[in-house]
Amino acid sequence: MRRSIFLFVCLISFSANAQSLDDLIFGTENTFDIVTWNIENFPKNGQNSIDYVTQIVEAIDADFIAIQEISNQTSFKQVVNNLADYNGFLESTDFDGLALLYKPNVLEINNIYRIYSDPIYWNAFPRAPMVIDITYNNQKVFIINNHLKCCGDGILNLSDNNDEETRRYEALNLLKNYIDLNLPNENVILLGDLNDELSDIPSNNVFQNLIDDATNYLFTDYDIALGSSANWSYPSWPSHLDHILITNELFDEFAFSNSSIETIKVDDYLSGGWSEYDENVTDHRPVGLKLFIDSNLGVDDMANNLYIDFYNYPNPFNSETTFSFKNVRGTIEIKVYDVIGQELFSSSLNKGQNTLKWHSDNIPNGLYIAKLFLDKKEIASTKIIVSK
Repeated sequence: MRRSIFLFVCLISFSANAQSLDDLIFGTENTFDIVTWNIENFPKNGQNSIDYVTQIVEAIDADFIAIQEISNQTSFKQVVNNLADYNGFLESTDFDGLALLYKPNVLEINNIYRIYSDPIYWNAFPRAPMVIDITYNNQKVFIINNHLKCCGDGILNLSDNNDEETRRYEALNLLKNYIDLNLPNENVILLGDLNDELSDIPSNNVFQNLIDDATNYLFTDYDIALGSSANWSYPSWPSHLDHILITNELFDEFAFSNSSIETIKVDDYLSGGWSEYDENVTDHRPVGLKLFIDSNLGVDDMANNLYIDFYNYPNPFNSETTFSFKNVRGTIEIKVYDVIGQELFSSSLNKGQNTLKWHSDNIPNGLYIAKLFLDKKEIASTKIIVSK
């Protein structure tokens, strides 16, 4: 009897895990689906890699895939030719192996260009960032594909210009400067294999200047980085190295209930699991962002931003943050929601009050949305991150 129960449990377990790539679902018709994916030294295992990548791209069904580490242009062209719904772009494998796949029936490529390609930037950028100017649903979006310097000892040493962490720190600050100066009011998505962890302490965090500028920038995968290692993009270490950052022009779009971010665990859909995936494809899992973007993107936000400045500091924060706003008169409320829309906090402000200190007691680590209401009508929102 005991043996029969054991066999029954084994059969249930096998059945529950017997998934294939046909069961993998990511892209949807009503969201802009963007993926970043380091395809390690492609093709890692010759023709097998070409076949696997073709099947995985078809299964993921994203609108745009930013790729790193293409080593063979002919093999990449073969993947593109195998994909009926996609076009591809690869400048040169000799240059750096940055590439992209996209659906021409969903979006239009306006321009592709490089930044920081001058030799003076080679220390920070061994691979010059690729900027892709696209139009999606009548809206212009700039996507910046990156593959930053790898490796290091995990310690940021700003006194050593050749320190790997320092090189990534400098690269990220240069990218921030580029966006601040050249794309200040554009919808920008910065992504790629950024080769470092968002969860490091501030004094050792190469991303800290972007994290601190929470009014303008948000790592959509911050919650993943702080969460279970089972959802990280680089299981071999394990660590989470592949990130997707958005600018504040896209914050509201990310707040929609059908927008989301995830590490796409392709290995769960292969019979050989991680070993099969690692042997034939790559040691990185793809990270995918779904954004609900309609044709009226930014119209209301731009109008509001002329009059309303709603933010909190510090952000991320441990247990306490202060909300602040300007140019608002009337009956004011501030509410905090989780990412699925459940209200966690609400407070009405006194007349003339324009700041509110909030204590996140009993609130777990993660991403939340704070909203500012004027006379019961939402007029502004901001993303907040609890990191204890």
